[in-house]
Amino acid sequence: MTKIEKIKKRLENKEELIRCAEEFNIIGDLTRLKICYLLCRYKELSVGEIAEIIGVSTSAVSHTLRKLRESGLVKDRRDFRHVYYQLRQTPLATMLKERLNNL
Repeated sequence: MTKIEKIKKRLENKEELIRCAEEFNIIGDLTRLKICYLLCRYKELSVGEIAEIIGVSTSAVSHTLRKLRESGLVKDRRDFRHVYYQLRQTPLATMLKERLNNL
């Protein structure tokens, strides 16, 4: 098998490529990236804390966190009236931590 054939074969796994593109797209938004930055630095934060820190409405933060949760990047924990979020242990989260912790 030639070098070109090997490379082409690797690109045939479209599901993995699509998943990778979706993961990078999810952090492509500045608000989502700010939230990821905070969750890289602090183990767990509530929706209200995140909203206050980044200066965005609570509903906008909740909406953004829902997208991050649906993508599998964050997980939540409910404590009575408050919902707390933290990063999941994923390859993308590891890469984000390495990159964002140097800011």
